[in-house]
Amino acid sequence: MNIKKTFMAALCAVMLLPATAVAQFNWPYEVKNGVIVTKVPERPAGQKDALNLTTPKINVLRVGFVGLGMRGHEAVRRWVYQEGVQIMGLCDHEQARAEASNEQLRQAGLPPATLYSGEDGYKALCERPDVDLIYIAVDWEHHFPVAKYAMEHGKHVAIEVPSAMNLDEIWQLINLSEQKRVHCMMLENCCYDFFELNSLNLAQKGLFGEVIFGQGAYRHDLDPFWDAYWKRDANDKLGWRLDYNMKYRGDVYATHGLGPVAQCMNIHRGDRFTILTAMDTKSFAGVKKAEKRLGHKVDNFRQGDLTNTMIRTEQGKVIQIVHDVMTPQPYSRMFHLVGTHGVSNKYPVEGIALDNESLKKAGIDTKTNYYNGEAFLNDADMKKLYAKYQSPIVTKYTEMAKKVGGHGGMDFIMDSRLIYCLQHGLPLDMDVYDLAEWCSLAELGSISMDNNCIGVEVPDFTRGHWNDQKGYRHAFASPEEEAAQEAANHEFTVKLKATAEKAWKKYDKKNAKNKKVAKK
Repeated sequence: MNIKKTFMAALCAVMLLPATAVAQFNWPYEVKNGVIVTKVPERPAGQKDALNLTTPKINVLRVGFVGLGMRGHEAVRRWVYQEGVQIMGLCDHEQARAEASNEQLRQAGLPPATLYSGEDGYKALCERPDVDLIYIAVDWEHHFPVAKYAMEHGKHVAIEVPSAMNLDEIWQLINLSEQKRVHCMMLENCCYDFFELNSLNLAQKGLFGEVIFGQGAYRHDLDPFWDAYWKRDANDKLGWRLDYNMKYRGDVYATHGLGPVAQCMNIHRGDRFTILTAMDTKSFAGVKKAEKRLGHKVDNFRQGDLTNTMIRTEQGKVIQIVHDVMTPQPYSRMFHLVGTHGVSNKYPVEGIALDNESLKKAGIDTKTNYYNGEAFLNDADMKKLYAKYQSPIVTKYTEMAKKVGGHGGMDFIMDSRLIYCLQHGLPLDMDVYDLAEWCSLAELGSISMDNNCIGVEVPDFTRGHWNDQKGYRHAFASPEEEAAQEAANHEFTVKLKATAEKAWKKYDKKNAKNKKVAKK
């Protein structure tokens, strides 16, 4: 068989897929020297990378939400606490969901948003010139078409996880971000959990030495949730998420575990993923869940109950990522870092262990017998450690985050950092290349397992720029700039709320009139 002709035919087939097609694992690849290599499209002429992308400051951030189910409705609840923003539009396939989210604005004393519904309702929202950001929380298969349409219309996008389901979608989002010079951020909330943020700060300050190994996972029994996922119609017995697991093999939900580890390891900021191999169990439990709901035998349930992916980096480091949503077990993201001077571990017990050299650096008395890093710090020494090395993001947002909530507060911190960076014209905490690297485990792992767990090269999604920046970092404005923006945010929100009562009276009157006409 002519590999080149087959390769190009497959590539053409990918490019002809309609934007709204069901996600497919069909990106072209070939075997070279015993390793699978996928196609890396050349960067179009005149197109520049989007590393450290900055855009003009947005003093008042105007946002539209698409998808108002589990995640979207909760996101709107959190955003009513944010100052300096205005929720302009609310969109869901089902009109009732949009109406329910709008009521959250009423309860918060904010003016109503414009509502959109139906299969293509998001398009009118994305076309609005007075919207800066589209916040996307639809089902997985619609993440990409909504994001693509929004970016084509010049909008920044923030997309729930996983933001792209295959390599075709990934490369298209990269090109759109680079071409349009708009941000494309994945809403990976686990990068904003308190322990992960503090561990990242400790790693950046050198307390762990060289971080050489990391573990991450999504181990979460979804039995209580399978039937709650959105269904297209009465014939849809599985709901979109169980259906997706039935059709696709690979770590389809890698980002919760991978994101925080990748940041600590400076991925595409001095290091990069080079090769991965994946291995899964047979589907023992998952297939039974599908058969129970479908009422017939299922012969090809693609997703194994547990998927294990091993990744090696350019700098010779290793990451292990596990996915298991089928078996009963305590929730775990397996966050674990191993460094040359210490470790960080979150599950099942949070703990930091440091050798004597790092203990001295942290100002902790080495007379306490930690056996040169073989034991976790006690509570008193953990307090000392965090007093000196707590993440500035944790310090800034903890009080409000715990009040507002959202997975314990990390969702609120994630939203706040997104707003902060857009308002100050700073690079976002996660860029389109993070999205690409973390989401790519799904199709790359599937390719590995479908070829007897062979190694698969991980593409350099930056196309040559992975080593331009030395070390991952969060961007911050000056204290003076922060204070000025926060004052402006508060002033805007006070004025906005002053318009709410009048706006709602007008909205309710128009709504009542429309319902009266509809009855006729």
